[in-house]
Amino acid sequence: MASARVLVIPGSNRTGSFNRRLAALVARELRARGADVVEVDLRDYALPLYDGDLEAQHGVPEPARRLHAMFRESAAVFIVTPEYNAGIPPLTKNTIDWISRMRDDGGIPAAFGGPLFALGSASPGGLGGYRGLMALRQSLELGLNARVIPQMVSVSRAGDAFDASGEFTSPAHVQSVERTVAALLDAVAVPAAAS
Repeated sequence: MASARVLVIPGSNRTGSFNRRLAALVARELRARGADVVEVDLRDYALPLYDGDLEAQHGVPEPARRLHAMFRESAAVFIVTPEYNAGIPPLTKNTIDWISRMRDDGGIPAAFGGPLFALGSASPGGLGGYRGLMALRQSLELGLNARVIPQMVSVSRAGDAFDASGEFTSPAHVQSVERTVAALLDAVAVPAAAS
């Protein structure tokens, strides 16, 4: 059986981002469990702020088309994103909004109907980005009809959660990533019609 292809997308471009560190650990755990991992750096897919007039004049930008194709070709997408003001940060939201502009014949955003989604966040605060994750879950599930697994990774006090080499300092965080990755891959292995 072929390995499941999983995109790992950190929703932060900042150098030293806690969420980029978390995404690297998620990608490593996915590989350790046999997944075919594609790490996406959104700096390679620069997109303008979504604008309906821009879309009407020029269509969906090429970077969004490439990401759309990657979503369609993947069994799962693991988004690791910061929380901004208890919500979804602009980079993550804008990327999703542009990708969603391409729809299948039934009008459903085509890139979101196929892959399973998993979510994670690392935050300096005590809630570990939980409010942002819930906002993202709502946007994906209610707005785009995506299937998001219930398990999430939420790393609080992120300034102390990683050591100098980018590893977790707490076994609890290691276990959270392991549980979420295992749940995602287990769900991918079960056909949607059987779930």
